[in-house]
Amino acid sequence: MNYDVVVAGAGPAGISSAVALVRRDPSLRHRILVLDRAAFPREKPCGGGLTGHAEEAMAALGLELTVPSVPSPRAEVRFWEWRREVALGRPVRIIRRDQFDASLVAQARDLGIEVRERAALQDFRVDGDGVDIGVGEGGGERIRARVLVGADGVGSRVRKHLNGESDGTPIRLFRLELPAKGAWRSDAMLYDFSPMSDGLRGYLWVFPVAGEWINVGLMHDPGAPLSGGDLEALLRRHLDRLGITLPRAARGWPAFGYHPSAPIGGAHLLTVGDAAGIDALTGEGIAVAMEQGLVAAAAITDALATGDFRFARYRRALRRATVGRELAIDRWLARLLYRGDWRRWLSLVMFDDEMLALYAARVSGSMVLADHKRALVAALWRHLPRLGSRRRALEAAIA
Repeated sequence: MNYDVVVAGAGPAGISSAVALVRRDPSLRHRILVLDRAAFPREKPCGGGLTGHAEEAMAALGLELTVPSVPSPRAEVRFWEWRREVALGRPVRIIRRDQFDASLVAQARDLGIEVRERAALQDFRVDGDGVDIGVGEGGGERIRARVLVGADGVGSRVRKHLNGESDGTPIRLFRLELPAKGAWRSDAMLYDFSPMSDGLRGYLWVFPVAGEWINVGLMHDPGAPLSGGDLEALLRRHLDRLGITLPRAARGWPAFGYHPSAPIGGAHLLTVGDAAGIDALTGEGIAVAMEQGLVAAAAITDALATGDFRFARYRRALRRATVGRELAIDRWLARLLYRGDWRRWLSLVMFDDEMLALYAARVSGSMVLADHKRALVAALWRHLPRLGSRRRALEAAIA
């Protein structure tokens, strides 16, 4: 069986890549195969926020939001007793990933794209003409493709082929859904940085979910080594502080942050989504995946037209796209906040109204932060003479 493009992974990254290809060239609809080891709907741990430029990406793809969602028009940022609330330029919609991903698969099939469930990519071999791919148990079924897209997550076989053993340590995330009670029947997205004083290098979240549920979790940067048990204990302890009881263990998963110089393409191969890297500052990956799918589709259609399947320019194209520019600046901010003097930079977020508004606009997708570097640098310079007093206030909050 021969295809022009085989996509490993039917999550937002894989489906977006396939749909974008068909939008660019409708004749490809019967020459694309999307594989996934799961059956949809399937459980997928995620914060569930359609943040950033998800709305624009879905519009460009011609995909619709067909599942229940909760629009969150505001965000609350906390550090112990310090609370800051900021209006979002446009609401962030919170969805359940199992429902959302299944809806994207259904829409791809409506376009005539073949999506095969319970069919995992087992192995592949690149040769001069394309890729020989093994599918299913033991790789018993062999298919060929001119391009293989790795949209198969943090453990992507394509990513490992391109990166070798140089992946490094991933970001860690934990998440659980709970019934909303009392004060948590709210439309606000909570970002709580209080656990940073206990060793976390990230934040705890509480997001509203349709059906009077809440999505709780935390993200941890790999710069500070903490075990899964440590992170679970941090989540439980700080949810207790907020009046939320964790009735059972949260589900954890790893993710790699985007790195501008990491190899994400090679001969007949591309990666998108978690396989290419998510937002290192927030851990967000849905909008990132769909935006990367659009860039990958442009590179693939060009390769099919020219016969040049080296994808030598894909990394640069992704870096120069809005998604790449946003991911690069968030990677820089993450290194300041999570791997540098976190008190210095968290006090900037907590006490500078303009800085908070800038990042709220980035989260909501109402602004491209990479186009406003002057405002960002101005906030940093404005912060320096006030650093001492702001840090003391932060220390008082910890005490």
